[in-house]
Amino acid sequence: MLVSAKEMMQAARAGHYAIGAFNLNNLEWTKAVLKGAQESNAPVIVQVSEGAGKYMGGFKTVADLVKNLIDSQGITVPVALHLDHGTYNGCKACIEAGFSSIMFDGSSLPFDENEAKTKELVGICNELGMSIEAEVGAIGGEEDGVVGMGECADPAECKKIADLGVTMLAAGIGNIHGVYPEGWPGLRFDVLEAIKAQVGDMPLVLHGGSGIPDSMVQEAIKLGISKINVNTECQIAFAKATRAYIEAGKDQQGKGFDPRKLLAPGTQAITDMVKYKIEVFGSKDKA
Repeated sequence: MLVSAKEMMQAARAGHYAIGAFNLNNLEWTKAVLKGAQESNAPVIVQVSEGAGKYMGGFKTVADLVKNLIDSQGITVPVALHLDHGTYNGCKACIEAGFSSIMFDGSSLPFDENEAKTKELVGICNELGMSIEAEVGAIGGEEDGVVGMGECADPAECKKIADLGVTMLAAGIGNIHGVYPEGWPGLRFDVLEAIKAQVGDMPLVLHGGSGIPDSMVQEAIKLGISKINVNTECQIAFAKATRAYIEAGKDQQGKGFDPRKLLAPGTQAITDMVKYKIEVFGSKDKA
C-alpha cells in the first residue's frame, strides 16, 4: 500500500532527520530501493522523473509495479510513490495513475504562473489525500533535458509558495543535479537559514543529494532539510558493479548474457547505497 509523504515529512522535520527519495529506472532498481528501505526499517520515497516513467512503460505501469512489489516482497515500511520534477500535465497524469505524491516544478515559469498552478494542484492533492512538493529557484545541472544553473531561491517567494499549503518545498541553495564539478563552493547555508526563517516548520527538500559531503548534508538537515533526492550515486554504483561483473567474465557461464545474473551485482550495489544513505540521513529505524 502506498502512503502520502505528508506524515513521514512531518516526522522527519520534528525528529531532525531526512527521508531518502530514490529515483527508479527499471524493475531491478525498484526492487533494490524497496529492499534497502525494508532492511533499514526506514520510510522511503520512491520517485520517477517523467522521462523514467516513459521509459518504464508509463506512469500506470510504474504505480502498479511499485504496489505489486510492496506486496510480493513483504515490504512493511511506509512507501510513497512520487513524481520528480513534474510538469503540470505530468502531475495530472500521475494523479490519474495512482501515485501518492507529486512534485510540480514550476520554477522555470514566471512566478505568478508557478504560484497559480501550484495552488490548483494543492487543492486537488488535498482532496485526494496526496502530498505535493513545489520548487522555487532552479536546481543546477540537467534533469530530463531541463538545465538549471543552480540559482538560489528568493526566501520571500518561498514563503508565498509555502503559504499555498504544499507538503514540502524544494528551494535552490547552490545544489545541482549530477556530478558536482571540481571547485563547487558548497551549499549556501545562509540562504537555507533565510528560507527557514520565512517558511517556519515547512519541510524542505534537497535535490542533487549525490556527491554532497556527508557532513554538509547533515548540517542541512539540522537547518530544516527533510527530504533528500539521490539518483546519480545509485547510477554510478550500478554501472560500476555491472562493469566489474562483465569484465570478470562471469556473465558468460554457458548461458550467454543472462540478465538475472548480469544485473544482480548492480542491483545489490543500489541496495547497499540506499542503506548507506539512510544511515547518513538519520532515518534508519524510523518506520
